[in-house]
Amino acid sequence: MTTTTILILILIGLCAGLLSGLIGVGGGIIMVPMFVLFLGLTQYNAQGMSLAVMLPPVTFLAVYNYHKAGAVDWKLALIASAVFFIGGFLGSKIALRIDQLILKKMFGVLMLFIALKMIFFSK
Repeated sequence: MTTTTILILILIGLCAGLLSGLIGVGGGIIMVPMFVLFLGLTQYNAQGMSLAVMLPPVTFLAVYNYHKAGAVDWKLALIASAVFFIGGFLGSKIALRIDQLILKKMFGVLMLFIALKMIFFSK
């Protein structure tokens, strides 16, 4: 691993972490495209890396701050987390069976749809 790669990883991690704490995004929306664009990873590798980064308690301190402010409903979070756990397993199985080019386009269309909705249809 080169020094440049390490510096890129540091910048990606810092950017994703800051945006995660600031506006609740970081994994797929930030890290996946950055892994592909700046490190040349495949779509599969970028998605796997993004999930691997989030595996440790990477958001623990950010969640703690929101908890202290009374902004976390733990009942809702635990229910969503349990289903997310199952969905993540099933989604990864499906993703690994889809051609990477199609997967990359699906990812881009989803991000574009969400961006347009948030820009033009948010209240």
